[in-house]
Amino acid sequence: MNDTTADWKPSVTREMLVRRQQFLSGVRQFFHDRGVLEVDTPVLSEVTATDPYLDSYEIQGLPDCRPLYLLTSPEHAMKRLLAAGSGPIFQVSKAFRRDERGSRHNPEFSMLEWYRPGFSLQDLLSEVTELLRFLGYQGQVESISYRDAFVRSININPFIDESAVDCRQKEQALLSQASECSSIPVSELDLETALDLLMTHKVEPWLKTFGAIYVHDYPASQAALARIETDEYGNRVARRFELYIDGIEIANAYDEQVDPKEQRKRFEDDNARRRKIGKKEIPVDERLLAALPQMPTSAGIALGLDRLLMVLSNQKTLQDVIAFPAGRV
Repeated sequence: MNDTTADWKPSVTREMLVRRQQFLSGVRQFFHDRGVLEVDTPVLSEVTATDPYLDSYEIQGLPDCRPLYLLTSPEHAMKRLLAAGSGPIFQVSKAFRRDERGSRHNPEFSMLEWYRPGFSLQDLLSEVTELLRFLGYQGQVESISYRDAFVRSININPFIDESAVDCRQKEQALLSQASECSSIPVSELDLETALDLLMTHKVEPWLKTFGAIYVHDYPASQAALARIETDEYGNRVARRFELYIDGIEIANAYDEQVDPKEQRKRFEDDNARRRKIGKKEIPVDERLLAALPQMPTSAGIALGLDRLLMVLSNQKTLQDVIAFPAGRV
């Protein structure tokens, strides 16, 4: 037997295969009991996420056609279904993200995504908690704003008032902390990159002490496809939350933005940032923009099923819950 075939066996036991099957059946039962329609959308598309921090696999399309992408999420297609009158929907699908591999990452992974027309973000948060309980999570569940998470963990306010006299001093302090924890020179950092570094290196480890915790009201610059409002401090915030369990990011939810002009601007801003950091631009999803005016007010969420199963099973890595992770395919 040579080195290329020595790892033909799956990385999980049969017991884990059974547990995974029961876990996925439980997810489907939860939504079927609530009258949420299960849908199935393509994993290949002419367009993909414009997020500067996500990289999609690009493959050759049909002759005389544009290249296709393996999708990072079924979000755009599901929103087109909502706009066409589908009502509440959910999907268990495969998603793909290039250059993501490690104890909590795999380039191919399982995602649960669902949308609730008429739901507020708080309604969706409550339903996520109900799903966790249904699947057997018995730990503590809390909620905290993005601002308070930074202030309480590293004593820094992530929202900088550019009209304040000391705004440059505060920004420099934030950049310096991000540089210290990442070894990236301050000269190579901008505010958004610094916030991402501080979240992953400082804030997320602090979140481990809370069991399950929802972090909400992110800076407006991190809105993606979420609505933007003003919080009690006068900061423009994205109406979205992320769920962490034991410091591990599990889910990302939005109060969905439905203005096509605003969404086009965000796509263009993403591509401008991609150009700045040397990444390829992504075509704007014109079909989604055409659908948005017909899309009902909704709350939606994407949840990493492999990560949730890992947490609920008290496993340490995704390789403990995925039969054939990267390196065995």
